[in-house]
Amino acid sequence: MSKLSKTKPTKTKVKDKTILIIEDDRFVSGMYADKLISVGFKVHSAFDGEAGLNLALANHPDIILLDVMLPIIDGFEVLRRLKSNKELASVPVIILSNLGDPEQVKTGLKLGASDYMIKAYFVPSEVLAHIQALVK
Repeated sequence: MSKLSKTKPTKTKVKDKTILIIEDDRFVSGMYADKLISVGFKVHSAFDGEAGLNLALANHPDIILLDVMLPIIDGFEVLRRLKSNKELASVPVIILSNLGDPEQVKTGLKLGASDYMIKAYFVPSEVLAHIQALVK
């Protein structure tokens, strides 16, 4: 007679995953950080492109949320540099921006973004769902 296992199916352990948010608007960054932390992600935040690149190099995050309009180095240049770095090239990058012109979206995706989400069209829980889909 065999016993049936009553263990729950395993899920991706988000507590083992780190998200880097590169966003110059501290309110927006904090809102997304709070949402991600509330479900167990580790979060690092940078408020300009240069600091974001430095944090990415130092911490090797599992996913990067990236704004386009950033001080010092804009998001498209950050993305170019991330994708040209052999240690970071495979890290999924979700562009989260208010810039929604089709050419800008096309540029972001062509540069290697996993997704391009327009801030005004998505609430934090929808962004979280995209992130969770990428970490599975």
